[in-house]
Amino acid sequence: MLGILEVLLFLCIIGYFFNKERAIDMVDIISNRVQEAYGSFRLPSVFGPGTDAQPNGGFSTYSMLKRFGEAGRRQRQLNVDNDRMVRQQSLFHIKETPIPQVQPELKPIPGLACPHCSPAESRPQLGADDRRRSAIDILRVTTHAGEQYARVHNPDKFDWGVWCPHLAQATRVRRFSYPQVAGAVLPDERVQEALDTAVKESINDKRAELGLAENDESFDEDRYYSEMLRSHERRAGKILIGMRSKISNLVLRITSWVLYKLLPCFMSGVAAHPAQVDMIKRAIEKHPDVPLIFLPLHRSHLDYIMVSFILLNNDIKCPLVAGGDNLRIPVFGSILRYDGAFFIKRKIDPLTGKKDHVYRAILHTYLQKCLTAGHNVEFFIEGGRTRTGKPCMPKSGILSVIVDAFNDKSIADALIVPVSINYEKLVDGNFVREQLGQKKIPESFASAASAIMKVLKARYGLMRIDFNEPFSLSELIKSLRKSDTAHNYTPEMRRLQHKPSSSSLFGTDVVQEEQDQRQLIDNIARHVVYDSARATSVMTTNALAFLLLNRFRDGAPLSILVEALDELRAVLNGVRDLGFTGSSEDVIRYAADLLGPGLVTKESRNGQLFVKPVVMIPNVIELSYYSNCLIPHFALDSIVVTCAGLLKREAERNSNTDRHDHADEVTVGRRALLSTCMEFAELLMYEFILCKPCQKLETVLENTLQELCLREILSQPEQELTEDQVMARKLAHNLECDGLDVDDDELDDYFDDQHNSTTGGGGGRPYRAVDDDVTRIHFPAETHCNRLVLESVLAPFTNTYSAVASSLHQLLDGNAMVESEFIRLCIKEISTRVELGDCKYGESISTDTVRNCLKVFEKRSYIETTNNSGVRLVSLQPPFDTMAELQTIVQQVHTFVPV
Repeated sequence: MLGILEVLLFLCIIGYFFNKERAIDMVDIISNRVQEAYGSFRLPSVFGPGTDAQPNGGFSTYSMLKRFGEAGRRQRQLNVDNDRMVRQQSLFHIKETPIPQVQPELKPIPGLACPHCSPAESRPQLGADDRRRSAIDILRVTTHAGEQYARVHNPDKFDWGVWCPHLAQATRVRRFSYPQVAGAVLPDERVQEALDTAVKESINDKRAELGLAENDESFDEDRYYSEMLRSHERRAGKILIGMRSKISNLVLRITSWVLYKLLPCFMSGVAAHPAQVDMIKRAIEKHPDVPLIFLPLHRSHLDYIMVSFILLNNDIKCPLVAGGDNLRIPVFGSILRYDGAFFIKRKIDPLTGKKDHVYRAILHTYLQKCLTAGHNVEFFIEGGRTRTGKPCMPKSGILSVIVDAFNDKSIADALIVPVSINYEKLVDGNFVREQLGQKKIPESFASAASAIMKVLKARYGLMRIDFNEPFSLSELIKSLRKSDTAHNYTPEMRRLQHKPSSSSLFGTDVVQEEQDQRQLIDNIARHVVYDSARATSVMTTNALAFLLLNRFRDGAPLSILVEALDELRAVLNGVRDLGFTGSSEDVIRYAADLLGPGLVTKESRNGQLFVKPVVMIPNVIELSYYSNCLIPHFALDSIVVTCAGLLKREAERNSNTDRHDHADEVTVGRRALLSTCMEFAELLMYEFILCKPCQKLETVLENTLQELCLREILSQPEQELTEDQVMARKLAHNLECDGLDVDDDELDDYFDDQHNSTTGGGGGRPYRAVDDDVTRIHFPAETHCNRLVLESVLAPFTNTYSAVASSLHQLLDGNAMVESEFIRLCIKEISTRVELGDCKYGESISTDTVRNCLKVFEKRSYIETTNNSGVRLVSLQPPFDTMAELQTIVQQVHTFVPV
């Protein structure tokens, strides 16, 4: 109680003293008491001038002090007001001044057309604002519906598209005319000539069957001709009915609405670049009467409709899509046909090996009629889906029809649009079964329905579609015909020429078969595949799988993987478009979860996440599918580094040096290195398209070597040469360029100094002598691990090639084998090596790689492939049908296998 009274008393005292009037009275009382006690005091003259009564200043009273205090307060308030006014004026000045905008860095648009083959004035140009745009998720953007569309087009009206954006989008897209041309195919002169040829072949076959001579009149040729003509005409009608497309605006819109609803169920998004779509629109505005030819790289059955889905929702005319007749299944085949698909046979010719003239003529005529009617066309330049994850060699059949239509003036020109498609996780599952040499399971209604239900229950991440810059077919043909590299090959390039496929998926010899024309078409196809591969976006799963299989095969902690991914992103920056953003740690966690425990395992070690790839068969084969997307990007680097390591080991053996103690002292000659790289590139000619047809591979390899030196993976110190040495090197170079065969002995006078100073050598290998190779390539110790990583990039392929070469002994003694059986033997040989530990790359088990190796061996005339009643037989060719020659082949191939 006493404490409460004390608190109340204290509060009363505080209230008494803090009363304003009481405080003033107290000041007055105190002032009066002071004056009474001490008298008056004189104020300084600073307060004001003196008066007559007070010439030297007067006596101060409290009233004077009070007046002076009020004047000070007024002055301080005036200063505050002035400061406030200055700040306000400065603020108004800042607001009225234009704000300087900080422009973000211009992003390189992936997929720009080749500047050498497509002049800038003939290409749609992108402005700075377009280049700053990023890819968008088209599943969440509706160009004809939604709140933004309503604000722009119907600001004062109710728009039902705000509540049903997908339905409104499907109904509001632009309608196009899709004329049916099937009725004009059979009466065409080309088809009639093919029917006549087929009937005459049937008559000749019948005479041979009956054993009648050609002039035997007992055979009623006219009657049989009429019967065969009706038979072939009926067959031609059936072929056309099965082939033709029935593209419909209504079905396209329904399909678009269904995709808007179904795709988000199993995909996190479908990313596309709006600037790339704008490039297509500008190309159409510039060339309104020219058909567009879309050439996607093929990965999934979903590719058939996704390109049309994006074009439809951006008011671009949908193309007719070439599809294999394996997709002509009940219900789903009809849906694809009304969405624009036309179906063609996987194998053009029958098993007897004879040409199907009728089918070829109908396919050729139907395509030409579609082009002249104004249809856009889409077909997969690789023929079928890639089974390995990397681009396949092109099939030029339909492309040859388009070039032929341009040559005979059926169309004035065509705009080629390469398309790159990539998935974080493949919707079609995997191709492990086929890579192991087993037969493909054919498509059916039941398998398709089952696959759709399975897909809807899973998660497949992001899909990315990139449209490359459209370029003119006429400009490309003109450029390739004038290009020196298209016709005037160096000896190395002459070796690298490969015979264009004559029995492609669509039949290359549908058109004229002159070699120059076929080579031109093949160059166009290779250019398209190269451009598409370079423009393919790198997804999260591609980056993680590449690091795990080529750098951290035994796994790595999360922190180490994050550093490695940061380095990879820096290497790819500005060269390849990345289909992901965010921190590297989040990217790795996301990709590992998406790939699943069957491909990538995660465990905790010492309190940190440890990520490890599953390297068992068949899991590692599926994981390599995602890694192989990046293999073409590093293929040239790997070729140079692998060949440099090969020459280094050879020099170590020849000089008898200890590799571990003196590794940095061994160097290799630059000329020998480039020559070896050309041989390695020749071995991989059916695996990768290493450069564009308008480039020289030798120049590209030189640039790759220079880039590796800039990155300090290799080093090439500059050497000071005397004037005589410089002149000698120029003379030797000019003689080589003139095509003269200059022996080394003839240049002894010029290279005496170099002979005495060089180390290492060729060791009797078929490479150019290293003694006169003045420029030396060094191996920095700091980047030894980087060289090992680059060597491992192509190691699975060289291990496969080595196993195939070793399996050639199965063909000795004139033993011809069915190609499919020999491929199974090769797969068994590779599997045995993997199980025994002789090959640590389980992904080397690849049917596609085995087939490509056999193509190389056939081109080198090691083997011969013949067609016996529709069965392909493989046999050795002389003089390589002996064990000694086979050992030479094995040694040549095994040389490129890294140790």
